[in-house]
Amino acid sequence: MEKQLTIAARNHQLTNINVWTADSQWLVYDVRPSQSSFTGLTLERVNLSGESEVLYTACHGAHVGVVTASPTHPQRYLAIHGPEYPEQRGHYDFHHRRGVVVQGGVAHTLDACDITPPFTPGALRGGTHVHVYSPDGRRISFTYNDQVMRERDLREDVRNVGVAVPLGAVRTPRRHPREYDGSHFCVLVSQTTSAPRPGSDDISRAYEEGWVGQRGYLRADGRRQYSALAFIGDTRNENGDTVAEVFIVDLPLADAEFAIAGAYPLQGTPARLPAPPAGITQRRLTFSHRRRWPGIVNQPRHWLRSAPDGSEIAFLMKDEQGVVQLWGVSPCGGAPRQITRSKWSMQSAFSWHPQGGRLAIICDNSVMAVEAHSGEMQRLTIRSDQPPGSEAVVWSPDGRYIAFLRQVDGWQQIVITDAH
Repeated sequence: MEKQLTIAARNHQLTNINVWTADSQWLVYDVRPSQSSFTGLTLERVNLSGESEVLYTACHGAHVGVVTASPTHPQRYLAIHGPEYPEQRGHYDFHHRRGVVVQGGVAHTLDACDITPPFTPGALRGGTHVHVYSPDGRRISFTYNDQVMRERDLREDVRNVGVAVPLGAVRTPRRHPREYDGSHFCVLVSQTTSAPRPGSDDISRAYEEGWVGQRGYLRADGRRQYSALAFIGDTRNENGDTVAEVFIVDLPLADAEFAIAGAYPLQGTPARLPAPPAGITQRRLTFSHRRRWPGIVNQPRHWLRSAPDGSEIAFLMKDEQGVVQLWGVSPCGGAPRQITRSKWSMQSAFSWHPQGGRLAIICDNSVMAVEAHSGEMQRLTIRSDQPPGSEAVVWSPDGRYIAFLRQVDGWQQIVITDAH
């Protein structure tokens, strides 16, 4: 049975993951008028009784959005924050935004910014987006766009995936109005190029990442890899066409290892993006170039999501009939597994049940629960004339509810349904 939680005459936006507090009692959201309009002023939360409260209010011309909750700290949140005093510091853009940790009504900047050479290790040179805590609440993933490369050559500003680790505050010289300090040590973990070689594993873009497993995954040799991120990478096929594939990076166990530079400087140079720490290399997991319908689909937009035990990374790809289905691939590689065999295309981002075994997704204009092993689908909401929102279909940590978005009287509202 559905229950509508928000009733105000305005839009409510859920992020695609970590929208529930750890006790499964509150949902966090922002009030942007649409996904593409970053003009919301507040971050808020609503409980299962429909009572809401403001978590944070932006000021000085800034806006906030895309809020997520900590899986371990009941009063800690992450969000995107736009620039204050935008007339002087630059208006909101992919490379003009930052992550913040919100606690007690205060926003603490997550990622330091230093755009004046020589750059600062642990600081970035642009904007971060969709900040998500790792399952243990220590590390934070994000996507990133670089201002320095954008100003050098627009084609060199390619999206990447990064990680913030708690190694202490990063201080910058603040030689420019757009420079600031941050609470975490931030690095990029993906490697991209503006000119991928056709038929190679080179990628021009890394995005829509997800943490692998609650405690990582088991490698092929039986050892546990405790921290890893999966993401979508845009490759080029032999004809030079863009084909999105699944990639993974294994991350160090110790936070201090993120501060060890590899072949290139962590902080980048005026002619090069920031580089991953030593020992971090990305692996390609899917090879779909020669399929009839190659590549991970970008409509609906979705993020890679791993089973809680780390055994499988789920994604959306068309079957041989051109129907968008749920698929899974092992973090160790191998052939992907088709999970659903639906006559209707999948219509949304998705999430796993917190104990695994099932996924929640929109299909045939309904919220569906999918059995991961068999692909059997159970309709949890009535079929509506218009599908629920595609942005977020998120299981609560206790497994009792699924939160999603639905248009009600012209406004996007937060709705939950019983997941049993």
